[in-house]
Amino acid sequence: MRALLVVSGMVWLFFGSTAWAGTSDPWLAAFAPRPDHDPWRIDWHATSAATPAMHLSAADVQPLHAAAVEHSDAYRTRARIHKYTSFATLPLFAAELALGQSLYNTPANGGGKRAAHAAVGAGIIGLFGVGTVTGAWNLFGEGRRDKDGRTLRLVHGLLMMAADAGFLATWAAGPNSESQREAATFESDKATHRNLAITSISIGTAGYLLMLFGNR
Repeated sequence: MRALLVVSGMVWLFFGSTAWAGTSDPWLAAFAPRPDHDPWRIDWHATSAATPAMHLSAADVQPLHAAAVEHSDAYRTRARIHKYTSFATLPLFAAELALGQSLYNTPANGGGKRAAHAAVGAGIIGLFGVGTVTGAWNLFGEGRRDKDGRTLRLVHGLLMMAADAGFLATWAAGPNSESQREAATFESDKATHRNLAITSISIGTAGYLLMLFGNR
């Protein structure tokens, strides 16, 4: 009988403690076993989920710009000389064409027109000499670092230098009716002089207008 009572008491204690452990009593919960926690353990999945993803849009990315090229005072002075002297290009071309055509049609009645024609021609050669020195100095000097508009300036420079060569050839091919040796070829020399002049003026005008309207 005593053994039966002992067994019954042990059974009652076992099931009773199990039932108490399932209750929500805070006093009992304080003595309940807790899961192991490692303070040095990092849950990377939880961190990435909690941190919002950062996306950079095209507006957030700053565009890259080429560094501005600083020019010296001498460069700017040459550029001003080149620009302001070039304003005489088209008036000199027009005057030379008019005088040259008049002399071509009536060479015997040249008089003062021949002197004026020579003076305007010398003015064109001098103008293009100044333009070539100032323009080429800037283009192939400090200007070679400046990529903005370089192709336009290069084409303009090549056209104007071709016109330079043409004007020198035109001057060298000038007819001379007073020389007995050249009198026989005066007509052909006159035509050659005229053709070279028109070709050179055309090339120079193209180069001038290219920079005038393209450099905006």
